[in-house]
Amino acid sequence: MEAVVIDAGSKLLKAGFALPDQAPTMIIPTQMKHMPEDGVLSDIPVVDDVTIDPVVRGFIRDWDAMEDLLHHVLYTGLGWEIGNEGQVLFTDPLLTPKALRERLVQLMFETFNISGFYASEQAVLSLYALGRISGCTVDIGHGKIDIAPVCEGAVQHIASKRFEIGGIDLTNLLAKELQKSNPGTNISLSDLERLKELYACCAEDQAAYEGTQKSCQREKHTLPDGQVITIEKERYTVGEALFQPSILGLEEHGIVEQLVRCISNVSSENHRQLLESTVVCGGTASMIGFEERFQKEANLCSSAIRPTLVKAPEYMPENMAKNSAWMGGAILAKVVFPQNQHVTKADYDETGPSIVHRKCL
Repeated sequence: MEAVVIDAGSKLLKAGFALPDQAPTMIIPTQMKHMPEDGVLSDIPVVDDVTIDPVVRGFIRDWDAMEDLLHHVLYTGLGWEIGNEGQVLFTDPLLTPKALRERLVQLMFETFNISGFYASEQAVLSLYALGRISGCTVDIGHGKIDIAPVCEGAVQHIASKRFEIGGIDLTNLLAKELQKSNPGTNISLSDLERLKELYACCAEDQAAYEGTQKSCQREKHTLPDGQVITIEKERYTVGEALFQPSILGLEEHGIVEQLVRCISNVSSENHRQLLESTVVCGGTASMIGFEERFQKEANLCSSAIRPTLVKAPEYMPENMAKNSAWMGGAILAKVVFPQNQHVTKADYDETGPSIVHRKCL
């Protein structure tokens, strides 16, 4: 039986057997509904307090909910049988606390009785998906942005940076902007997410963005509940927030400037290989115009450090940017498990959860 690869994000969980040339078998919402003890939801209004988020800003926060979610994924979704569990590789967000890694390996061995475990950082795996071991990844997730230089398969943590902003903050920004131009409308979070996917985009540069704020084509959109809203300059404001975080009320440099600063903190002898292999990934990276704006800003950098984006070859699976960490995990699983580089049940029984720091580098 092939090893299972799991990439658990704040918005989506991706899971499937380690087949690198295929998309994950399961891509499901991470958020769960809280069911009453009798399992009946009919008389309960669907409001925020009946949902549970096992993963917040990239890290597992509700372990009971995560256990339930993983049970569904492994036994119902992927067809594991109790007593015949296999091996699992998890993707790790940048700067995952040691205590979280230990608790995860403990959960998998003691509750799920797996036969083998491995975990690797998402930044490294996203590069593996493109056939590289060095480069710099910019991962724009639902709840965080990770910028990580990677040299020869090792994340340069001292030069890496994590921001606790992501797609959800852009969704909230869109809600705020739409409320200004469409007062009195009530738009659900799921509708806002859909609107962001359909309309949000990046202007060609800052000057073009400023132009959109003065004059912008207006479009009408009918929501599922029949409400009709207008969308114009808001679509550009959402994308611009990545390059001007002040729009979100943050005193931070834009995403390209942050990348340049991260690379400049790495030894200069590694600059070239990092600059020539910059990868953007995560769902937000697929926003219309994002890659073009990112590269244009990079070309305008005043320093000698000018990152160049690497795009996935056409023969690679669709949605590469969204699934790159999972695909890299599938590639790595084909190596670490057959070569016995993973944490075995015997390793865990002998050493305990701390073994994860020695074997999963």
